[in-house]
Amino acid sequence: MKNNSTIKEVLSRIPVGSEVRVNGWIRTFRNDRFITLSDGTAPQTLQAVIEASHFPSELIKKLNTGACISVLGDIQSSPAKGQDVELQVRQLEILGEADSEKYPLQPKKHSLEFMRELAHLRPRTQTFGAVFRLRHHLAFAVNKYFNDKGFFYVHTPIITASDAEGAGEMFAVSTLDPLKSPKTEDGNIDYSQDFFGRMTNLTVSGQLEAELFAMGLSKVYTFGPTFRAENSNTSRHLAEFWMIEPEMAFYELDDNMDLAEDFIKYLIRYVLEHAPDDLALLEKRLAEEEKSKPQDQRSDMSLVEKLNFVLSNPFRRVSYTEAIEILKESRPNKKKKFKYLIEEWGADLQSEHERFLVEKHFNCPVILYDYPANIKAFYMRQNEDGKTVRAMDVLFPGIGEIIGGSQREERMEKLQEKMKAMHIPEESLWWYLDTRRFGACKHSGFGLGFERLVQFVTGMTNIRDVIPFPRTPGNAEF
Repeated sequence: MKNNSTIKEVLSRIPVGSEVRVNGWIRTFRNDRFITLSDGTAPQTLQAVIEASHFPSELIKKLNTGACISVLGDIQSSPAKGQDVELQVRQLEILGEADSEKYPLQPKKHSLEFMRELAHLRPRTQTFGAVFRLRHHLAFAVNKYFNDKGFFYVHTPIITASDAEGAGEMFAVSTLDPLKSPKTEDGNIDYSQDFFGRMTNLTVSGQLEAELFAMGLSKVYTFGPTFRAENSNTSRHLAEFWMIEPEMAFYELDDNMDLAEDFIKYLIRYVLEHAPDDLALLEKRLAEEEKSKPQDQRSDMSLVEKLNFVLSNPFRRVSYTEAIEILKESRPNKKKKFKYLIEEWGADLQSEHERFLVEKHFNCPVILYDYPANIKAFYMRQNEDGKTVRAMDVLFPGIGEIIGGSQREERMEKLQEKMKAMHIPEESLWWYLDTRRFGACKHSGFGLGFERLVQFVTGMTNIRDVIPFPRTPGNAEF
């Protein structure tokens, strides 16, 4: 249909007295008169008022929750509380019926666990409508920020033969019949007969390929899906997720930290300016959720206060060594309240440690840097002390690490030493080493897990609730 208006347009800029046609889905139908209509363009709904006697009774019987309708009428000032305008309906058409007995989204509060089983319908709800509109705004802001800063967007491969992190937790990609795979003389699968002529996987990161482009275009970023075959069924992990990974030639670690702080503040500022209604709805939801928690587990800040907290505080830069001393001497560590006690330098920090530093000790976002070399990836630049690398992690309240990055090792001999120590064959990354052979320079980059960011901005506590169709161990529905 032409000349339709969205609910967002009706509520924000179309004057009272105007004739409009609006399409949407019925949330509720009360007293054979009041239809609550949603079309997903705004967190608010529109009340459409009908005179039941003006329409066939058979049509009125089809005005069930979940049905899709088209209404034509005039915008009028509303006498009801909580809404400025309503639509006085003259014409009504059923676009798609809904069986009232089988439609699962009845007008009542549903648990988030229940909604995960209905991922195909949850965008119709207020909460998930707000979450996924905010996800859109954040994705748009990512591309706008880098474009305005002179970065070039690079589409790095999803199918790869390299393991960027060296963790080995990758999904294999193959066209071979698993029951009839050709074998080599030693009994292993002969991947030379596979589609790509070698063993390939779904990527865990676009970083290594982005580095190659940074060595020719100076500043690039990749923003795409990544995959991790980690059998972890927690509220913080997904098997398929999206990563934002900028790589910058001529950047050292301090430049990298500056960019990371500026970038994430820009994204938060963008949604505060462009999606205040969605944030208000989610802030109210979060406040209700907080009431159900024990007093000592409740957050001191509302959702918007938490976002402004990040904007108003310079990120505190702290070395890993200093952080370890703080954690060793902390009350939770001495009282054995940490699940993972900090006993010595070299410990791999957990979320509980990161949150303590941010929320209790420094009371501001923190950037930790100069981590032990033996707990970080092979490509990070080694410091002169021989023990640490030029790594950095950005830590946020309520979530812990949100960004991880480093200055990359540009010195050929140092990189070769680290690859040998980690049993990474040089021939598998000959192309990566070429960038050190031919015109190497200092360069840096970082990775931001997009879903972690959406979690922080929306206040959702489970990462499965901020991606449209979560992929987790035992679950690839929809």
